[in-house]
Amino acid sequence: MDSRTYTAGLAELRTVRDQIKPLDKQLAKLQAERDKLRHARDEKIQELSAYGNAKADRLATSAGLSVIDIVTLAPSLGPQSPAEGSVDTPQAPATAEQRESQEPAEKLKEPQGTPAPDLRAAAAPAEPTAAAGNARPAQDQEPPEDADSEDGATSVPADVAHSPAPAADIATAAEQGEERVLPSIPDGAAGDRWFRAEPDLVSQRPNFRQADRQTVFLDAASGVLVSRGGTVRLDLGRASVAEILTAVYATVPAEVERIYITGGDPWHRDAERHQWKKDAVAAWLNGPLPEGWQVESSRGKDRMAGHLVHPNNPVGRWQFGPNRHTEIRSVGEWFDADGADPGIVREAFRMLWHALHKHWPDVVLMGSPSQTGRDLWSRTIPAKTGAKWAEGYPVMSQEIRGLLHATAGQGRTELITPPRVPERVPGWYELDRTFAYAKHTWTSGVGVPQRMTAAAFAALSEKEQTSALFAPSHWQVRVTVPRDWDHVGILPAPAPGERAWHYPYEGGRTFTTWAGGAEINLALRNPLQPWRVEVLDGLLWEKGDPLKGWSNSLKEAWQALRARAELVGDERQRRAAFLASRGVRSIHLYGIGTFAQRPRITTGSVELGANGETPEIPDGARLTGSSGTHVTWERNAGFGRDQYAHPEWAAGVWSAARASLLSTRTGAKDPDSGQPLKAGALHLPAGSILAFRTDAIYSTVRPQWPYAGEPGDYLLKGALDWEQQTPTSDSEFFDLQGLGRQALTAEDQ
Repeated sequence: MDSRTYTAGLAELRTVRDQIKPLDKQLAKLQAERDKLRHARDEKIQELSAYGNAKADRLATSAGLSVIDIVTLAPSLGPQSPAEGSVDTPQAPATAEQRESQEPAEKLKEPQGTPAPDLRAAAAPAEPTAAAGNARPAQDQEPPEDADSEDGATSVPADVAHSPAPAADIATAAEQGEERVLPSIPDGAAGDRWFRAEPDLVSQRPNFRQADRQTVFLDAASGVLVSRGGTVRLDLGRASVAEILTAVYATVPAEVERIYITGGDPWHRDAERHQWKKDAVAAWLNGPLPEGWQVESSRGKDRMAGHLVHPNNPVGRWQFGPNRHTEIRSVGEWFDADGADPGIVREAFRMLWHALHKHWPDVVLMGSPSQTGRDLWSRTIPAKTGAKWAEGYPVMSQEIRGLLHATAGQGRTELITPPRVPERVPGWYELDRTFAYAKHTWTSGVGVPQRMTAAAFAALSEKEQTSALFAPSHWQVRVTVPRDWDHVGILPAPAPGERAWHYPYEGGRTFTTWAGGAEINLALRNPLQPWRVEVLDGLLWEKGDPLKGWSNSLKEAWQALRARAELVGDERQRRAAFLASRGVRSIHLYGIGTFAQRPRITTGSVELGANGETPEIPDGARLTGSSGTHVTWERNAGFGRDQYAHPEWAAGVWSAARASLLSTRTGAKDPDSGQPLKAGALHLPAGSILAFRTDAIYSTVRPQWPYAGEPGDYLLKGALDWEQQTPTSDSEFFDLQGLGRQALTAEDQ
């Protein structure tokens, strides 16, 4: 670079500086206006909370906030703390000063739980003294042969059930970085009112068929477009929204409503100009549009459709006039195309439809696998008059659904770093459970749950307590890790941050949490040593099988496509069949997730005024960003009255899957004992676990677990047989994950 170029560069830099200055002023003005409105909103919430019939969920929807945010502003709308001495609700952790000055009082206020029964005798292969009873496990819990035998359950040993850990060994929530305190069910009549079904809201079989939407497949990098009419190559320029819409609709019929991007993610083209991927995506979605186009604002019952801003798989929705609606989506929602051209991807969707059509004659592939999964499930609801649940599955109260949303986590994600493991390890092995959730759908909780307080649980016989823990259930418990525990944690506990979880493992530590029956059972009867578990409160459901038929049909479609991918001779057909099988997996995985009914978030943008004045945004929305011409808004639509909201089903599957990540039966038997062989992290040496990722374990040892390709089997997916530096960050983890998969592929060739 010479001095002339350098001087010219300085002039350009000053120009950019001068362009930024007015934008900074506009943003500061917007932020000040936003802060003022937020203050007014908070004051209005507090004012309205004084109304006798005020409800946190109604206020949350109107204010564009979460229920937790409303309760923070108006504590009177949240679960009320029980009277002193209650056994149902744990007290919030005190500060260090409060603990020092009020220790006797805190001890008096601590809720008394009921120790769970010792399930080790039930799990042991000892000779049963009575025939098996009628207790069956929830999800993938393994039924002990004598779980219901009068002689099969023993009393809890005193050193396990009653001896508290030394105070110095108990890490309180405050000492662990101000962990979140999970909500509890109110005591007495206030809590009893939670246990009801929403009036006039049941999951019923639909009496209509979903509308088909014409779809095309576009590689934004090469410009190759594949539709029903054939294949063409488009000139997309920089693949902006305007360029894609203009080029596509100059080529295909106006009836096309969905454009799948198969490669060359255009929303990441300018990612280097933004700090976060999500900002780059939002900028792309909200870019200039061709004349006559606008962001979709109304479609059917969704009165403010907007975009979905996702860092990798966004959804953009636009309309031309009142009747032409178009969405641009990523096929990454369904599967990783891994470089497959649009023709192969289209063939994969065709195969997917045919595989599902054998089980659902009225199948329609909707925009996402989650939408498709829920629609297919709704068509398995009994249609025969007089059949159980033919009138529909009742939807639980808003309070219970909110409780499950706050206390039932999803897959386990954990990176274990030094000093818990060595800085260098002898190897790296990835073991992933195949089609895992299909293993945990044969039974689920149905109807309105029964409340099981500590007192109610204590009143049960030990046999009844065991049966309750094996039923579909969700428990609030106080847990103590054994003093000499040296393996990974078993039960999730709240960590700092919204909906963040970690897994305490420190010997002697006591914590309070919520967990599903599958995980509670594992804590009590794991292959190493039982944990101390005290029941504080719980939800207990009637057993049913609402997901079984749906899951079995998807499993059969998945198996058929996998077989085709292995047997067909044509490489393109083989690859399309494999991608289609991954699509079935996504339908199952995300279909279960959609039952959880998270608050719906929609986004959009509006143009700044001529003088930079604050634009008008939709009711309940909040500003999330600003460019030189637009501001981006986000709206939390809350939970709403969703007839297919069943977070109890998703919570049960997630709990069973997390438990099976630690210990589960395989399809093989030990040749010596004849007992089922076990697999999972707790069957590997202590200190050998490096990470968990939903259904996968990453270890320093290579286990020889049997694999038959059945749902829930552990598949060796990556292997590095030489010494590695232990990953200490997500980026290092994903680097090793990729290298391990490449090395195993090379090993198999």
